[in-house]
Amino acid sequence: MGVKGFVEGGIASMVAGCSTHPLDLIKVRMQLQGEASPNTAATQSLRPPPRVGPIGIGVRIIQQEGVAALFSGVSATILRQTLYSTTRMGLYDIMKEKWSDPTTRNISLTRKILAGLIAGGIGAAVGNPADVAMVRMQADGRLPLAQRRNYKSVVDAITSMAKSEGVTSLWRGSSLTVNRAMLVTASQLASYDQIKETILKNDVMHDGLGTHVTASFAAGFVAAVTSNPVDVIKTRVMNMKVEAGKAAPYAGALDCAMQTVKAEGPMALYKGFIPTISRQGPFTVVLFVTLEQVRKLLKDF
Repeated sequence: MGVKGFVEGGIASMVAGCSTHPLDLIKVRMQLQGEASPNTAATQSLRPPPRVGPIGIGVRIIQQEGVAALFSGVSATILRQTLYSTTRMGLYDIMKEKWSDPTTRNISLTRKILAGLIAGGIGAAVGNPADVAMVRMQADGRLPLAQRRNYKSVVDAITSMAKSEGVTSLWRGSSLTVNRAMLVTASQLASYDQIKETILKNDVMHDGLGTHVTASFAAGFVAAVTSNPVDVIKTRVMNMKVEAGKAAPYAGALDCAMQTVKAEGPMALYKGFIPTISRQGPFTVVLFVTLEQVRKLLKDF
C-alpha cells in the first residue's frame, strides 16, 4: 500500500469530515450542555437547565448565529482530517497488509483491532492541535460575547493558543484524544472490514454499494457506542478556559469525569449520543463509500 493508502484515506476522510461537519458541531454543543460557565461557579449546586435536543440546538444556532455558523471550525476539521485521519487510515492499511496471512491474505479480528488501536493512537497524537482548535471554534458561539475567542481560522486558533496559553495547550486533552481515537479506529475500521468480509463470505450481498453502506453504518454505530463517554470528557477538557492566576475548571480527565457524573449523573457521559450516531453513521458511510471509489480510481497507480 505505502503512500497510496495515506492518500486514499486522506481524501475519503476530508470528504466525510466536511460533509458531516454541522452534525459534529451540534454534537459538541450538546456535550457542553449543563457544564458550569466560568462565572457561575456558585450556581453549580442548582438544578441544571433543561437539556435541548439536537434539532432544537440546530435551530437555535441558525436563529442566533446564522446558517454559516453550522460550519464554524470547518477549516480545523479539514486540518484535523489531513493530519489525524490520513495518518490512521494509512498506518492501518500498512499494518493490515503486513499482518495478513501471506497465502490466504486473511487477517484475524484480533490483529485488525490491534492495528486500529496503534494507528488511531499515533494519528491522534499528530492531529491533537487541530482537534483542540476545532472544539473551541465549534463551541465559541455558545459563550457570551465578552468571553468569545473569535478565532478567524484554524491557523489563528493554534497561534493564539500557543501565544496566550503556551505550546503545551495545543496538546491539552491529548490523552483523551488518543484514547478516543484508539477506540474509534479499532471499532470503526476493524468492524467495517469484519462485517464486509462476513457479508461477502456468506453471499448475503455482492461487493458493491449496498455492502459498503451496510458495513459502514454498522461500523459507525459500534464506534459511537464505544467512544461517546471519552468524547464528552475530551470536549469539556479541550474547551475549558484557563485564566492566569486561577485554578483550571478541571484538574484532568478523571476529575472532569467525576465532576460531570456528580453534577449531571452517569448518563451525562452519553450526552450528544443522538447527534454522535447521527454524525458517526453518515460520516462512516461517506468515509468508506468514498474510500472504495477512490481505491478503484487509483488501483492502477
